[in-house]
Amino acid sequence: MLGYYKGQPNDHIIKFVNGRVAREGDGISFFFMSHNTTIAAVPTTSRDANFVFNEITNSFQSVTIQGQCTYRIVNARLAAGLLNFTVDAWKGKYVSDDPERVPQRITNIIQMETRGEIQKRSLEETLGQTESIAASVLRRIREGGLLDPIGVEILNIYFVAAKPTPEVGKALEAQYRESLLRKADEAIYARRAAAVEEERKIKENELSTDITLEQRRHELIDLQGTNTLQEAEFRGQALVQEGDYKAQAIERELSAYRGQDPRLMLALAMKELGANAGNIGNLTVTTEMLSSLLNAVPSIQE
Repeated sequence: MLGYYKGQPNDHIIKFVNGRVAREGDGISFFFMSHNTTIAAVPTTSRDANFVFNEITNSFQSVTIQGQCTYRIVNARLAAGLLNFTVDAWKGKYVSDDPERVPQRITNIIQMETRGEIQKRSLEETLGQTESIAASVLRRIREGGLLDPIGVEILNIYFVAAKPTPEVGKALEAQYRESLLRKADEAIYARRAAAVEEERKIKENELSTDITLEQRRHELIDLQGTNTLQEAEFRGQALVQEGDYKAQAIERELSAYRGQDPRLMLALAMKELGANAGNIGNLTVTTEMLSSLLNAVPSIQE
């Protein structure tokens, strides 16, 4: 029966006639005779494969690795020779499940290389170094050409998660939680210590201020005492000088009356007494006193 096959642009099509390659290429289309023609369609696009597997670390702890890889078939002729990519030309479906085995073969190689990396690390290191482990696995697969025999190129490997067993996970969570609580306590203690230190500094500053104020007050008292003494000394000197000046003034004032008639002096005195009578509260001048003054005048003159 004559048929027509139209290949997809991303498939490498190989046309076998009587067991020999008659034609091949990416996305080609052709007529064929169904009784002697076999068609293989090898996908060349990049594809993703998910994987989950368990491994043992060097601390004998089980860890579950979950990830994804990206690959593509780069040698379609080689892949078609190892696996059956034959399609039903009428239905457009693969006649076997060999194409579905490609991701499993890739996963097996990834697991083998991952095992070698994990066995070098402890559980804690494995959980914290998933990116570096994935990079090391990818490098070893490329450098070793482990996928070359099946015509596959690995593009990327990602480890989405690395988990310990539930019991160990709870223990690690408890340990980490206790570590966080301990750090929180240390932060609280440090904050309290800082507060105490600041309070001590404040008290020291207050005490230093009080001491300075007391010293200044003592200096002020000394200065005030010194000023009081100096002021009293200056005042005494001023009073002495003032007394001297007054004595000299009185002496000069009285020197003008030397040699004058005593009766005249008595008359001036009585006149001055009369002029200031308003300032005298009570004054008694008896005849005996006046007579004694008058009788004393000649003797004074002599």
